[in-house]
Amino acid sequence: MRQSNIERKTAETQIELSLKLDGSGISDIDTGVGFLDHMLTLFSRHGRFDLTIKCTGDTNVDDHHSVEDIGICLGQAFREALGDMRGINRYADVTLPMDETLILCAVDISGRAYLGFEGEFTSEKIGTFDTELVEEFFAAFVRTSSVTLHIRKICGRNSHHIAEGMFKAFGRTMRTACAIDDRFREEIPSTKGVL
Repeated sequence: MRQSNIERKTAETQIELSLKLDGSGISDIDTGVGFLDHMLTLFSRHGRFDLTIKCTGDTNVDDHHSVEDIGICLGQAFREALGDMRGINRYADVTLPMDETLILCAVDISGRAYLGFEGEFTSEKIGTFDTELVEEFFAAFVRTSSVTLHIRKICGRNSHHIAEGMFKAFGRTMRTACAIDDRFREEIPSTKGVL
């Protein structure tokens, strides 16, 4: 069973996260950051990952620590749940429209952490959420999952649509990359023999 349970406790956050890769998109998300709850629910549904997150963080300061630490935990969960990566597709990409917004997302589950992010927002906040935290989340995820991830806004004006398009595209891309290809179920998808 490709799943993982992560706990992280620091002076800034306490997080419990469970991830099931071969799920149906069921989620129970309570991060203390309403907009992030919405984004991670979309990620879970479009990725068909079962995801539970409970976070208590110092949101009285701001949302930064919670957002970053949840990205760290989600990356750790994917890394653990994927194991030796045997049989996975490894690569995936999607171009996703969200009304006036168009987002490109591509991933290589490579063992090499890299984030290419080109996603300028048209406002500094979505409600009370700082839009710069979207990139912080993906950067934290990449560091602990050791994947190469590119996210690019091709066009878009509405900041909510831009963020939503990114998380939906991220979910769909990860779903395809993590999926097992039955023809190569016993193979590591690398000429090196390891990822």
